[in-house]
Amino acid sequence: MSTITSSAGQVESVTVRRTESSDAQEINNLINPSTVAVFGRVNVIHLLEKANLAVTLSNSKDKVLAHASFSDHPMEELVDQACWENVFLQLDNGQTMTPLNTLFLRLFVALPSFSIGGAKEIVRTVFNALVDLEHICLMTPYSGSLEAGLEKIFDPLPCLKEDIQSSVYVCHRHNHCPRLHIRRARVEDHDDIMQIFGDQIESLVESHGPYFLSELIESQVEENHTVVCEAEGCVVGFVSVSDHIDLKLLNACFELGAFEELRKTKSVDQTVKPEEENLASCVSVEGELDPGEETQGGDPSDGSQPENAELRDTTSCEDSEPDRSHNAFCIQLFTMEKRFEMRSADLLPYLFTLYPDREYCVISVPKPAPEFPLLQSFFRIIPRENSTFPHELCLCHRWGLLRTLEVRVAMSDDIPAVQSLTKGLKQEKSIVDDLDLFLQARKDADGVALQAFVFQVQGQIVGLMIIRNEEDIEFIQANFDVERFMYFSHHQREEHGRLCHFVLNPIFQHHGKHFFKEALRLAHKTCLYYPLYLSLHSHENVSSRSLAAVLNFMVPVSPRRQIIYPLEELGINAPSQHITRQQDPFALYYTNRKLSMEPKVTINTRIVVVGASDTGLAFLEALTFCPHLRFNNLTLISTHGLPDHAAPDMRFLATSHCYSSQDQAQLSFRSWISVVTDKMKAIDREAKRVELASNHRVQYDCLILCTGLQYQMPSITSTDTSNRTTGTQNPPYSQPVPSNLFSLNDQHDCASVHRWLIDNFLNRTGDAVVYGSTIDVYTCVETLLSLGVSGGRIHIVHPPDNTPSPCFHDSAVALAVKEALVKEKVHVHHNCLLARMNDGQHLDPITCVSFTTAGPPFRLECAVLFNFSGETVDHDAFRAINDACLVFDGLLVIDHTFHTNDPSIYAAGPLTKYSRRYHADQWTGGSFNSKEVGHSLASVLLPLFDPTVERPMSPPEDQKHLIPIYNQAKLQGGRLPGSYNYLHVTKPTANNTPGSSDQHGCDIVTGRIDTGNYFCLHLNQHDVVETITCLSKNPLPISNLRCLYGKHQMLLNHLRSRYHKGLVQDLYSYFGENWCLALFHDRFTDFEQEVRQIMDSAKLEGDNGLVSMHEVLQKMVGVKTETGHLMNLSEMFGKSQTCSALKMTVLDYLKYNRYHLTMYARPGLL
Repeated sequence: MSTITSSAGQVESVTVRRTESSDAQEINNLINPSTVAVFGRVNVIHLLEKANLAVTLSNSKDKVLAHASFSDHPMEELVDQACWENVFLQLDNGQTMTPLNTLFLRLFVALPSFSIGGAKEIVRTVFNALVDLEHICLMTPYSGSLEAGLEKIFDPLPCLKEDIQSSVYVCHRHNHCPRLHIRRARVEDHDDIMQIFGDQIESLVESHGPYFLSELIESQVEENHTVVCEAEGCVVGFVSVSDHIDLKLLNACFELGAFEELRKTKSVDQTVKPEEENLASCVSVEGELDPGEETQGGDPSDGSQPENAELRDTTSCEDSEPDRSHNAFCIQLFTMEKRFEMRSADLLPYLFTLYPDREYCVISVPKPAPEFPLLQSFFRIIPRENSTFPHELCLCHRWGLLRTLEVRVAMSDDIPAVQSLTKGLKQEKSIVDDLDLFLQARKDADGVALQAFVFQVQGQIVGLMIIRNEEDIEFIQANFDVERFMYFSHHQREEHGRLCHFVLNPIFQHHGKHFFKEALRLAHKTCLYYPLYLSLHSHENVSSRSLAAVLNFMVPVSPRRQIIYPLEELGINAPSQHITRQQDPFALYYTNRKLSMEPKVTINTRIVVVGASDTGLAFLEALTFCPHLRFNNLTLISTHGLPDHAAPDMRFLATSHCYSSQDQAQLSFRSWISVVTDKMKAIDREAKRVELASNHRVQYDCLILCTGLQYQMPSITSTDTSNRTTGTQNPPYSQPVPSNLFSLNDQHDCASVHRWLIDNFLNRTGDAVVYGSTIDVYTCVETLLSLGVSGGRIHIVHPPDNTPSPCFHDSAVALAVKEALVKEKVHVHHNCLLARMNDGQHLDPITCVSFTTAGPPFRLECAVLFNFSGETVDHDAFRAINDACLVFDGLLVIDHTFHTNDPSIYAAGPLTKYSRRYHADQWTGGSFNSKEVGHSLASVLLPLFDPTVERPMSPPEDQKHLIPIYNQAKLQGGRLPGSYNYLHVTKPTANNTPGSSDQHGCDIVTGRIDTGNYFCLHLNQHDVVETITCLSKNPLPISNLRCLYGKHQMLLNHLRSRYHKGLVQDLYSYFGENWCLALFHDRFTDFEQEVRQIMDSAKLEGDNGLVSMHEVLQKMVGVKTETGHLMNLSEMFGKSQTCSALKMTVLDYLKYNRYHLTMYARPGLL
């Protein structure tokens, strides 16, 4: 926040921010004749779409005072955007205008009184934000004079070739934001430096002594230097550097092989070989180390670092390899005044002059510390798997500071350099083959246009990019939320490209966005896509083009939920085949010209999630799909890793329909998350680490527990089957698990048991015993039947105090399952408690199981035993939680912000319950939609990491004891005996409460269980859909049916009245009709919100003038209103502007989503 003064003397507090599309109308209102005289007629929205940088100056009330749009090329009417550098001659000071150091002003508007102040503030901010920018150029073919604000900052530029008829003006950095002056620190600078540190100096003094700064400045020798930064004669920054580095320690903890281990090689002109980098950095999994080694990786100032002071001590021991000298120096201490932080990169060239024989500058940063602008000139080094180093390590190569960068079209002479650049990469052959196709035919094997560009520095090629025209634009638009970042209507088809290959020498990684920006300009593209396929798909070039390093410079795009169309019924009215055709699922990454100059905020905080549950995955999804954030240390600890969707889905377990195999492929978690396949056995809260079953450890700064509930190995009630004990059970099963006893909890377990059944059960004799009372009992039985196991070999045993089908809230479903079991001759036993296995003898394998009952005990022969008896917290997880002294009250106790009693440990999902002070014991984390809970958890934590978001204020005292409200439905589905497809959708329900407790609503039921088309909708007293139950022999359109939840029956085409009139005989057919497909669209919720906003602001003409709709309806509540009055109200509304606005909103909704909703007529079609 800064202040400017208008020409009339008015002082305003202003902020310069990136322009949003919602600013377009205000910007358009600021355009006046003088603006048109310089910039021509401008389509503001179109310009914002194509501009590389657009900034807005707004006051404290967010009113737009001024705006400027910048592009990397002049107006297209003047010169081809790919060739503009050839137009300008060398400047008077000997500098050359290049794509790296030049932007073009394409529009400037301002309130007349703020024109001068607004222009200066915007230009100063832009120069301050863009380190490499030296010149802002204004090139116009129009003869109009510049307005006052621009005249003050732009000078005429005569350096222009004669064949271009235009006026050119230029604005130089040194006039508005000069680079900092860098010099050696002197003792007399001490007090100025102390002022920069401010209150933060106390922690440094405490750890290093009261005179450490003076001693540091006085002790400058050839190996150690201190440097200050000056602006207008005042010291604004300080840095201390040293060449004492423990390279042995750094090489033990980080992957430095590609950088010659930071040692000098015999070859002087050694080029660093590019290395493939996976965004999901290696997790710091520690082995058992001796105390000396662990201490060596520490830092004397760790835990007491000020926000803008970074102290490093990597001099704990000297290197023991004198034959290869050091090739790096390190930054030990760095601080900078806040308002000059963006210019801190100015000091790097000077630092390298202090060490002319060193090629690398090293800095280590505490992982929880927020990123500071200096690091934008560094690149991160991937830690080794066994790293104990508590910091992030970043490097800067002296070549990375060069400004002689050039991106150009690849030529045949570049082939040897490209082969050298890609040598050793997995993509090497594919890259060279595609480059040959470009050089020979400019097309790939499919006939699609190819373009190839090289990135060179001082004549040496350090990068390569190959792109092709994007042919699947319709599919991408329909299946991914790309419109979150752009408006398709403002981009021509030929302006969309697909990234095929990208290789960049890592020492120039911080210039990656410039490479992308230049490639888009030279290729005349505005959008670039990168599809990332799962490795399990084997079609050509998928794996060779999945280069994860490129994801640093692109944003992930969320997949969109799709409508399931009745294609045969729609016929010619169905959407295009480009949209509906099936493709192998892929994750999509995207960039455009706007994003090419938008930096990501790097977050190095170690966030560890335990449990690959729906809640945990939803939390990780919310974090990784924040486009402006890059999380470097996301770790997932899971017993079996991420769900393996390469394995066939055997449907042993019911599903929550939160994440399907296609969802996981489109989210590509592995690109961003380090997955540790192991089990948590302990939590060391003091050391902040998770102990694993393999005796490794994972450090954390923020720990998220989302383990959920699992089926445990059954506990044995007694060794005496005649002892009827149902109230208590013995301790958990602690003996070795028999090879034919299975408790299934995830897909990995299901795949394992499927293989075991094929090898050991299907073709042999013996019975299967399925023990439990949950829905998984029935899905397991159906899978056994589908594998060819006869019903007579299957025994279902229900524990006591449970009804035969407690998992079904609809009696019709329970009856259908019961009849199917009878038909298949499956044996069902009720009220039986597992007592012994193998009569108490050797348990592996299990040959028989004994149960106690209300009557005589009974015994079953058993070749395989499935246990689905009650889900509880995993025994190992419980011990870890309990031993860590986290409050556990049947479940892990949390507050309304997901905190446990440890401020660094959060928990969510079915594992949790609310503290008793909330008086909400009937509500647990399992009462709600797990995906919604995971997203809610992310919304609580994101403000802690995201510096662009203000931390929420503490709620009022009377709201601190309220639990969060969740609105999304809970889903449960699976395949049940009788080959029924089952779906149950219900509202969040408290424990021990029936799913549809509303006695004032009504049920709408069609079909019968014997015909396999049963469908039941429950409407509550407000006529809103509250429960959906489907049981069908045919596949269910889950994506469509889940959208019915929460909809009013009138929105469903007056469903209630139609049903009672006998007009609705089959709900499956009814909801498959054309009229309701718009309700299933993923943006229908946004449309509903827009309609509510219109209705909230609706005004009707009354006797006393305009009256709000809300007031009119309030008067009608509780009053017996005559039909005539209602008709009069309807007529009044029909004539109001609100009605017209609603009609336009509906038409706009259909028009904007026409590629999905082709079955609806639009104005002009009839």
